[in-house]
Amino acid sequence: MTRAEVEAFFARLAAADPEPKTELEYATPFQLLVAVVLSAQATDKGVNRATRPLFHQHPTPAALAALGEEGIADYIQTIGLYRTKAKNVATLSRLILERHGGEVPHDRDALEALPGVGRKTTNVVLNIIFGEPTIAVDTHIFRVANRTGLARGKTVGEVERKLLKAVPAHYRQHAHHWLILHGRYTCKARAPACPRCGVRDLCAYKEKTDV
Repeated sequence: MTRAEVEAFFARLAAADPEPKTELEYATPFQLLVAVVLSAQATDKGVNRATRPLFHQHPTPAALAALGEEGIADYIQTIGLYRTKAKNVATLSRLILERHGGEVPHDRDALEALPGVGRKTTNVVLNIIFGEPTIAVDTHIFRVANRTGLARGKTVGEVERKLLKAVPAHYRQHAHHWLILHGRYTCKARAPACPRCGVRDLCAYKEKTDV
């Protein structure tokens, strides 16, 4: 895409949804961190179903650390890889208490040092909680970036670097959510809804659908 096309692309997404939000449910920065850890290879809806009772009854790092791995697993067993995730959540809860006084750290290295927290999760937390203009490349963003020609790359890291360079600064704060939601509901993997796509004419995808 040309710079003018990229500007138009995000201008249209912004006009359609000026203040995009994550679909994960949370009440505190810690709960968002846990929800994002649980969302790996799982849907936001599935995570929300599991975390509603979990967060209601065990809302804090201290409560989840006390609940322990087995207790957490009982709440999240409907989520893929739940045993590994339960172990990670129990350990990260304890480490947040021990290392950060029970608060989610505003530091990339500190976040990525927590179990189950990789670059994507860190980018989400930095963006939503701390207002940093990061872009967390998940499967939806990877697909949209490559399909449209916005930022083509063979790896998640390559796409992230290209997006940070391509997305105009004034759109970067919300770009992450616009792209995720566009991929989730319009530019879907198996059946992209090209006829109702607001950026169809800017998209370089050669196999646009007519229905």
